[in-house]
Amino acid sequence: MSLTDSIRGHFADSIATKQAAMAVLVEAIAGATGLLTGTLRSGGKILSCGNGGSAGDAQHFSAELLNRFERERPGLAAVALSTDTSTLTSIANDYAYEQVFSKQVTALGRPGDTLLAISTSGNSPNVIAAIHAAHACGMQVVALTGRNGGKMAAALAASDVEIRVPAERTARIQEVHLVVIHCLCDGIDQALFGPG
Repeated sequence: MSLTDSIRGHFADSIATKQAAMAVLVEAIAGATGLLTGTLRSGGKILSCGNGGSAGDAQHFSAELLNRFERERPGLAAVALSTDTSTLTSIANDYAYEQVFSKQVTALGRPGDTLLAISTSGNSPNVIAAIHAAHACGMQVVALTGRNGGKMAAALAASDVEIRVPAERTARIQEVHLVVIHCLCDGIDQALFGPG
């Protein structure tokens, strides 16, 4: 296969994956938007976490809320738990990498807050530990997963929302996660500040 054919293949596969996701995820995304909007409306905050590309997605989401998405508006309360290298490395060194997010959730999370937990496989031990810590703090969870949902799916409570991308390839799942994050940001803005 030539390089140009490979590039066309990536585009075609990405488009097909997004169309398949659109067919099954709209209601889950709407439900997650409602949960996150309710959190912010009641004075809560959204904590987000993930590893690797999912850490980047957690930071992207937080930045869109704290600063702005596509309109001028006040900043919204969001914290990405993957950004503080001193905190991450001290927890990993003194305890375990599995606790790098859960210890932050325990320290920062309050009832009424929400955790946005991101893992393409659904099997990241530190993200699953963060979900358990969030529940212990009285928080709800929005989970972005892929494949079969992994162990994260089993860790979720009935009041949580899972947005599971119907795909196997990590790159395709991450691409849909980014679209989902933009949908969430737009939906939150519309709910809190009206259409426009």
